[in-house]
Amino acid sequence: MHAPQATLLASVGEEVVRVRADASTNLVGADLVPPDDWFERGEMTWLTRDGALLGLLWSEDGQVPNTAIQVLTMLLAAARMDGEGREAEVLVTQLPMATAWFTADLVFRRVSRPFLELFGLTDAEVAGRSLEQVFPDRPAMITALQQASAGRSVRLPDERFGVAPHQIWTRGEARPYFGGAAAGVMLTLQDVSGEYERASRVAALLDTDLPAALLTESGTVLHASQGLLDLGPPSASAVAGAPLWAWPCFASLPSEAVRDLVLLAARTGSARADVELESGERLPLSVRRTSEPGLLVAEAWTGQRGTQAPSGMIGQMLSQSEDATVMIDSSGRAQLVSERAAQLLGVEAARLVGLSLSRVLGELGVRVFTPEGDPLELPEWRDVPLPLRRELLLALPDGALRHMELRASGLDGEPSSGAGGALLTLRDLTALRRAQARVRHTARHDALTGLLNRTGLREALAAQTGPAVVACLDIDGFGPLNAALGRTACDRVLIQLAARLHDLAAAQGGSVSRLADDTFALLLPGTGAAEATAALQTLLLAPLRAGQRDLSLSCALGLVTLQGGEEPETALNNAEIAMQHAKRQGRAQVGVFDPGMRAQVARAFELEEALRGAAAAGQFALLYQPLSDLGSGRALGAEALLRWNHPGLGVLPPSHFLALASHSDLISEVSEWVVQQAMSGRSAVRAALPERFPEWQVSVNLSLEELRRSAGLGRLLPLMAAQGAPDIEVAAGSLLDHSQETLGLLEQLRTLGAHLSVDDFGEGASSLSALTRFPLSAVKLHPTLTARLPEDPRSLALVQGAIDLAHRLGLKVVAVGVETEEQLAVLRDLGCDAAQGYAICPPLALPDLLSWLSAH
Repeated sequence: MHAPQATLLASVGEEVVRVRADASTNLVGADLVPPDDWFERGEMTWLTRDGALLGLLWSEDGQVPNTAIQVLTMLLAAARMDGEGREAEVLVTQLPMATAWFTADLVFRRVSRPFLELFGLTDAEVAGRSLEQVFPDRPAMITALQQASAGRSVRLPDERFGVAPHQIWTRGEARPYFGGAAAGVMLTLQDVSGEYERASRVAALLDTDLPAALLTESGTVLHASQGLLDLGPPSASAVAGAPLWAWPCFASLPSEAVRDLVLLAARTGSARADVELESGERLPLSVRRTSEPGLLVAEAWTGQRGTQAPSGMIGQMLSQSEDATVMIDSSGRAQLVSERAAQLLGVEAARLVGLSLSRVLGELGVRVFTPEGDPLELPEWRDVPLPLRRELLLALPDGALRHMELRASGLDGEPSSGAGGALLTLRDLTALRRAQARVRHTARHDALTGLLNRTGLREALAAQTGPAVVACLDIDGFGPLNAALGRTACDRVLIQLAARLHDLAAAQGGSVSRLADDTFALLLPGTGAAEATAALQTLLLAPLRAGQRDLSLSCALGLVTLQGGEEPETALNNAEIAMQHAKRQGRAQVGVFDPGMRAQVARAFELEEALRGAAAAGQFALLYQPLSDLGSGRALGAEALLRWNHPGLGVLPPSHFLALASHSDLISEVSEWVVQQAMSGRSAVRAALPERFPEWQVSVNLSLEELRRSAGLGRLLPLMAAQGAPDIEVAAGSLLDHSQETLGLLEQLRTLGAHLSVDDFGEGASSLSALTRFPLSAVKLHPTLTARLPEDPRSLALVQGAIDLAHRLGLKVVAVGVETEEQLAVLRDLGCDAAQGYAICPPLALPDLLSWLSAH
């Protein structure tokens, strides 16, 4: 197991630890919560066993070996079990690599089966014995494990074990290890005998008496045989790293003939020519490409080629390849089988030589398929046109399925002839194809939940032919929820919801997708809108888990019924339109698509586009509705009311367009315009009637969200500081947020001269504690409270209670929506401070307001 760039976050006992190979282990608390940056980059793997989350493994480069995941899952599962020491020991024996667990005194505690197989040992020969007893005369290994026992991770040098011909080379690592209640050392070893075997075979090339050399495609000599060295004059020596044509054994250096021969072989695969030596003799030289990419072999050519097994040079060169290579004669009989090919087929290479390759593969149970999974017959190789290159799936006797690339080329420079032999090369593309499949998967799936993304759902919709329902759902209030719980907790909520939706869709043979942060879509074949609605509402009844609390969610749900044949994008858009329609109706609402909804969306879009230029085009206007003191009848100020003179739709109140503005940055532009015009109107009244209204004040309606988002409000601060801010009316629902940010924002406005009022008090969500927490001056009663006066005794009692409560808190009370003289009289008797409504004055343009004030 080797994952040096990965970081592990895992529960061990009552603590959560963070472990990294190149850093110390840290305790990070009691909750298994990954850092936010793990979600933003890299790849995070969930380590689970039997539904329990054991830990999280994260790597910034996204490459975590499967072996590391398997081993860590096993070890963490053992740490959670009862009898922890015993379970850890048992799991060590099941590890898929050569592993040994020692006590601190380097006595064998447990070993894995691959460890025993590697050294040809039995469990009885190692259990309870010391390292020195099992492996005497291994001072380097003993020293390394002693360092690991002292708390250091150590890499072991390569060592050779056994006696020829049964020798193995190992490479390993030793680390301190704590399993259950026991401490010790964990040793992992890797068999690297293959590397040393290949190195010895390359060295064997140098022992031949024939002139031969191993070259790069650019002609650089990597290895030369003694036979080639002997061709040069005794006084000359070969230059290390020089191209073959510069070697002193050839005439007329650099030898153009040798250069042309090598370059031709690099392009075509093989070339032959007689070249002149320094001695004046001529050497028949053959240069050919090997099955190892980028390597050529040059050798003296004797002209003797038959159908017998290839000798010396070619056999040794083919054995260097990591590809599975088989050389067959014209009858299809194997003449040479590389070690990789023998390992792939699970049989000794010597047993294949001289036998029909197709017959042997059939007897071994090897089956061949196209990449699409269609079976292929094993061919008679003499009937196969060469050269050949194709991809196929190889089903091996052990059940493994490998994606391979097959290349077949004719030998002796006659690729189109069936009379010669053929060289077959199988290159394993399994890892590449899996990586490509992963890229394709990523392009169609959501990274957090594993569900389809929009692209993947479009493909599923395109394949749907029968009746179905497409449902879109969006979590109500997810933004505030994310702010309250944090991103990590909300991501867990989304994962849980995704799992439920996946189960529902899978049960009906459908698909589910995550379209955005908190927006999901489902394709449910063979169902109707009512049935799908009931299923989704039932699914949301059970609460989800968010940290230490249960969380109940509600969603806006939009549905569209498909009959088959609809365009995928149209179907999905219709479901989203229905969902947006439901969202505008309130929480937990359902919308079923009808064509009229699309027209509403189109109108809303056109209205939003027109709104973008409304201020610049002079289409906004402010009306002013005065409020009067109920004791003296004197006008105290006015509320500024926004109107939009739309060129096609006429005069529109704020309820027709502010909701659109609040979903974009337009709300900032509108708010800035209103504040500027209100201050300008206030100055106009003070200038026109300085003796009667020197302190005339104007109030504007702003939500706290507008104030937070309005960068332009910051630009108005110098003007407010110079002239005094207008009074601000804040919706009662906005004050449910008791954050320090809200308090600081209101305090800043008050210091600039603004009187702060709670608007629409007594309707919807209100917080009584807000009346004491925030720097308020007055409350404005919702019009519905005064509308039923004086006839309704309950309304009368409610208004009386609100007035008494506000007065006890030192707040003024303003009644809004007063329409009749009777209502004015009742409010005056109840002790209400001021009133506003048509019973006093309708909303007026600024010139009309000046006239009204002059007359009153």
